[in-house]
Amino acid sequence: MTGVTGGEIIARMLKAEGVEKIFGIIDGTYTQLFANCVGLGMEMITPRHEATAAHMAGAYARLTGKLGVCIASNGPGVANMLSGVAVENAEGNRVLLITSCRRTPITYPDRGGAYQYFDQVGVIKNMSKFSATAGSVERFPELMRMALRACYQDRPGVVHLDLPENLINGKAGEVAYQDPAAYRLSDPLWPAPHSVTLAAAMLRAAELPIIHAGSGVVHAAAYQELAELADLLQAPVTTSWAARGALSEDHPLAWPMMHIKPVNQLRNAADLVLCLGSRLGETDWWGKPPYWAPPAKQKLIQVDIDPMALGRNRPVELAVAADVKVFLQQLILALRKEPEGLVPADRAERITKLAAERDRDRAKLDQKLEDREVPMLTAHVGHVCRQVFEDDAVMVFDGGNTAVWANFFTKIIVPGTLLATNHMGHLGAGVGQALGAAVARPKAQVCCIIGDGAMGFHPQEIETAVRNQLKPIFVVVVDRAWGMVKINQSFALKPMKTMWKKSLDTSETINTDLSEIAWDKLAQAMGAFGTRVSHPDDLEPALRRALESGTCAVIHVDVDPTKHMWAPGLLHFKDMHQEPKGK
Repeated sequence: MTGVTGGEIIARMLKAEGVEKIFGIIDGTYTQLFANCVGLGMEMITPRHEATAAHMAGAYARLTGKLGVCIASNGPGVANMLSGVAVENAEGNRVLLITSCRRTPITYPDRGGAYQYFDQVGVIKNMSKFSATAGSVERFPELMRMALRACYQDRPGVVHLDLPENLINGKAGEVAYQDPAAYRLSDPLWPAPHSVTLAAAMLRAAELPIIHAGSGVVHAAAYQELAELADLLQAPVTTSWAARGALSEDHPLAWPMMHIKPVNQLRNAADLVLCLGSRLGETDWWGKPPYWAPPAKQKLIQVDIDPMALGRNRPVELAVAADVKVFLQQLILALRKEPEGLVPADRAERITKLAAERDRDRAKLDQKLEDREVPMLTAHVGHVCRQVFEDDAVMVFDGGNTAVWANFFTKIIVPGTLLATNHMGHLGAGVGQALGAAVARPKAQVCCIIGDGAMGFHPQEIETAVRNQLKPIFVVVVDRAWGMVKINQSFALKPMKTMWKKSLDTSETINTDLSEIAWDKLAQAMGAFGTRVSHPDDLEPALRRALESGTCAVIHVDVDPTKHMWAPGLLHFKDMHQEPKGK
C-alpha cells in the first residue's frame, strides 16, 4: 500500500494480531495511531495515569491470554509509564508498549535541549524484553514484526517500540503487509517426544511425586490439564505465589501457599518434583533446603517455555523446553497408555497424614475470625469477601500487610481469578489491575482488597471506572499507616518494647503513620458508590449494597491498626529474604 500514515501501519498490524483493546492517554503525537485503531474497531480505554494503562494491559493479557497493548506519549508520558513497565515485565505479562518520541531530526541522539525528550529506548531496554526505535516510516512493519516476535517468544513480558511523532503522523511510501503466521510462531512450543517418555517413566517410578505450578500454567491456561494430572497421579500440588489458585484450593490435593510449614513439609517428603513454568525464585526459597529436600534425595523435572530458566536455580534430572499445556497433554496421554501401577498403595496414606497438617494449620488460622471487636481484625475482610463474591470473581490483592491478610483468608476456588504483583510487590498496581480485569471479563465480578497506602497511589482511577462503566469493588483496608514498614521499623528500633506493647507510639517510629482519608466520600465525589464500615457484621451487607449499586464501588473498612501490623506469616516472609542455609 502507498500513502498511508505510520499510525495506520501500526493499527493494521495490531488488527491482524487480533487486538481489541488499547490502554493509554490520548496525545497529539500519535493521533494517527489511535485514530486508525478506533477506526478499525479497536476500543481505546483512557485512564488518568500512564502507569495505570500498563497495569490494565497486563491484567487484561493475563486474564484473556491475548496481547495487552498500551501507549504513552514522548517525555513525561513515557516517564509516567516506567513503573508500569518494571512491574508488568517482572510479573511476566504479555504487554506491547508503543510510545511516541520527538521528530527524527532532533533525537537519537539528542541534538541538545530537545523538549520532552529522554533516551526512552536506552532506559526501557533494560526493563523489558525488547526495545527499539524506527528511523523511517518504511521500517515500521519490519520493527513491528520484530516486536511481535519478541512478545510471543519465551517468557512473556513487556516489549517496547518507540516511534517518532513525525513518522507516526506522516505518510509512508510503499508498504507491504504480512499475515502474523508469516513472521512469528503461531503454535505453542511442543516438547521433544523422548522428554515426555522419560518424564512419564520417572513419575511412574516415584514414591511420592508432587507438582509445583508456576506462572507458566497461568499463561498457558493449563488448569484443566494440571487438575487431571494431579488426579491421575494422586500427586499433591503446590504453587508459586504468582500461580496461586492454578489448582482450585477446594481440591484435596491442593497445598495453598499460605500454609507455609505444611507446604515445606510436603516438599521435603517428595522424592520427585514436576516443576511447571516456575523459575523457583526467591518466593519459592530458590528451590533450596531446608524448604525443599536436597537434590540428592529429590529429583526435579522442570518444564518451561524459556530454556534459560531450566536448571537455573536448582539442578534438574530432566529439562524440558515446552509450552506447559502441550507438555501436560502429551504427558497425560503417555501415562494413560499404561494406567496400572501408576499410584502405589501407600500413597493415599502418606498424603492423608501430610494433609492433616495442612488442615490443622487452616483451622488454627480460622480461629482469628472469632475476634469480633471493633474496629475489625483484617482477617474478616478476605473471609467475608469470599462468602459474598461468586467463585469466579476476579480477586485483586494490593498492599503490604493488607495483601498478606488477603492471601491468608481468601480462598481461590476457580483457577485464573487472582491478580497481584507477587514478583515486584508494587503498591498501587492493584487499581489498574482491577480495571483491566473488569475490561477482560465484563461479566465477572471484580473485587480489589487494597490497603489505604496502596490506594493512595491511584485513587483518581475511580473516575476512570465510572467513566468507562466498569464495576470493580475496591475494599480499602484502613489502618492509617504504612503497616508493614511500621512493624519492621518497630522491631529494628525498639524490639523489646514492640514485643511487650505490640505497637509503639507515633513519636517512636519515623514517618510510618498516615492521616485520615474518607475513601467512601472520595468515591462519591467521583460518581461511585461509597460506604464505610468498622464492625465485621456490617461488612457483608455493605458488599451486597455495593454489588447492587451497578457501578464502581469503594468500601472504607476501618481495621484495628495494631492487630493489622501483626499479619500472619510475617516471620516466614522475613526468612524468605535470607539465603537458605541448607546445601
